[in-house]
Amino acid sequence: MIVCIAEKPSVAKDIARIIGATASHDGYMEGNGYQVTWTFGHLCELKMPEDYTPMWKSWSLSSLPMIPPKFGIRLKEDEGIKKQFATIERLMSQADSIINCGDAGQEGELIQRWVMQKAQVKCPVQRLWISSMTDEAIREGFANLKDQNEYQSLYLAGLSRAVGDWLLGINCTRLYTIKYGQNRQVLSIGRVQTPTLALIVNRQKEIDNFKPEPYWVLATVYRDTTFTATSGKFTSKEEGEQAFATIEGKPFEVTKVEKKNGKEAPPSLYDLTSLQVDCNRKFGFSAEMTLNIIQQLYEQKLATYPRVDTTFLPDDVYPKCPQTMNGLFQVKFAGQSPYAELVKALGGKPLIKSKKVFDSSKVTDHHAIIPTGIVPQNLTDMQRKVYDLIARRFIAVFYPDCQFAQTTVLGKVDGIEFKVTGRTILDAGWRTVYAKEVQSDDDEKKPDEEERTLPSFTKGENGPHTPTLTEKMTTPPKFYTEATLLRAMETAGKLVDDEELRRAMKENGIGRPSTRAAIIETLFKRHYIKKERKNLVATPTGIELIDLIREELLKSAELTGIWEKKLRDIEAQKYNPQVFIDELKTQVNDIVRQVIADQSNRRVTIEAAPVSKPKDAPKEKTPKKRQKKTKSAAEQPKADTNAQALEGSPCPLCGQGTIIKGKAAYGCSRWKEGCTFRLPFDQPLKQ
Repeated sequence: MIVCIAEKPSVAKDIARIIGATASHDGYMEGNGYQVTWTFGHLCELKMPEDYTPMWKSWSLSSLPMIPPKFGIRLKEDEGIKKQFATIERLMSQADSIINCGDAGQEGELIQRWVMQKAQVKCPVQRLWISSMTDEAIREGFANLKDQNEYQSLYLAGLSRAVGDWLLGINCTRLYTIKYGQNRQVLSIGRVQTPTLALIVNRQKEIDNFKPEPYWVLATVYRDTTFTATSGKFTSKEEGEQAFATIEGKPFEVTKVEKKNGKEAPPSLYDLTSLQVDCNRKFGFSAEMTLNIIQQLYEQKLATYPRVDTTFLPDDVYPKCPQTMNGLFQVKFAGQSPYAELVKALGGKPLIKSKKVFDSSKVTDHHAIIPTGIVPQNLTDMQRKVYDLIARRFIAVFYPDCQFAQTTVLGKVDGIEFKVTGRTILDAGWRTVYAKEVQSDDDEKKPDEEERTLPSFTKGENGPHTPTLTEKMTTPPKFYTEATLLRAMETAGKLVDDEELRRAMKENGIGRPSTRAAIIETLFKRHYIKKERKNLVATPTGIELIDLIREELLKSAELTGIWEKKLRDIEAQKYNPQVFIDELKTQVNDIVRQVIADQSNRRVTIEAAPVSKPKDAPKEKTPKKRQKKTKSAAEQPKADTNAQALEGSPCPLCGQGTIIKGKAAYGCSRWKEGCTFRLPFDQPLKQ
């Protein structure tokens, strides 16, 4: 019997239908020589500190750093998970071979490998690797199964990431909470979370510390056209007025008229980050919301695999594109056919095959996000919006470049030079797909790129003009939005507008496309940031936490980007995973030693939860002086004080749930999932 294991029941049902396993049983389906079962996300996880030794259960500086001699995994504490795993374990123990049908990515590989390790699988394992969930893709995948060993480096990269996050997150969260937390406030530290927070805090400080300064711009209107002085802005009013006086009343002369044609290539296909950026800019969707929607479209077989960081397609996808176009031609929303005319315009000739779209060397595990060609039915409004972006971007890359004529006119008045630029669209090309919508990865279009038609000017002509001197003020940097923060994470905090350069910097970005949305959501849940309209604003707690951290390794996007590059190199078999883990162990040791040695008595004084600080909250003493002394009854914190200080804070044990109040103690909201954190009302975190 061949056992297939998928990552979720819905995927398992699709696979079972294709391969003929039609008989339903409790926890699996069977037929045609196959048994198809499933996980539901992570059934297993890395062991918690107390699983290695009881000494690590209590929070104590003396127990840090916690570095297990060998990392192990455990089954999550959940009755549903235990029941499903028992089914999986029984099926696998009797299997002749296994097919790993997990999501075709690093996380999917890790989820299924851990389950198979826990089930002590000894039979051969093959890998189903597909980029879409269409029937054709599943059949093709089963016809071309791979040996699981081909994906060993993918698993090692996922394992290294998980172990690295455990080492840094658990050790540093306990370290900072015990050393600097007030009122038993949990200070959560993460390998990607903390440098992302630092990006937001540093930008906010730039804005807060910004002092606007006046400057003056000299311009003049000639033949109803505004020309701007090429000398730039004047920093003093006197200089500006002097230049104004120089040109006032003197004729304006056109010194040069330059016309040249240019072209603009279609925008690249979507990777996950660029799709999240556009959905945030256009619709206000959060990064997590966009990821959830595109995942739904993937599972409905309407779009290809979403967790990708490439904008290219492999060459073997090109022959399938006409079929995809035919599917888009048939799409109808509310009785309208939004893509029919656009697709029809491409008919009658072969589709353009551009190296900017089709390049197998730029594709590793998965290609850019594109429609599958299956006609969507009954989409929600949000699903339709995301689908429309993907569909139009796919159609646009087969359209010709946009052709334009750019005119630059130079003029002068008494030696002072002026300039104006205009652009006229000659052939809209790919822009037809978007009608009048401006398509740009940047948040705003630069003024010199405005599409405007200039009057006809002739070199040597001259005449009267109307000069102006306008006072303006310098403006501060803009707050991050989710769109611009995603871009900053992608380029490790570097401000990069050029798409080619941005692609080159992706290897050193922080986080993975699939995890960045969750990181941003984590910062919200831990009350480190909040949203004001579209702007991401750091809370006082978030600012204090970053100010507290002196160890650059923990908050530098650039250094974290280097770690991410090493993880990608592990996946590409260019870096030893053991070296990566050993380096992290050394770094964690160094951080613990530096923080424990800190005698500054620094503290985070503002609550993580959005509540005011209780007046009777006890002041925390230094660990050395208070370690053995029992608090008096007057010093014991009251339940309502604890509630304000703890409720809503992230769970210090699992880091995923939040602390809730029970009858006799505080616990984790994920207690049903197996988190064992418990803190009696009268018991502080141990130091």
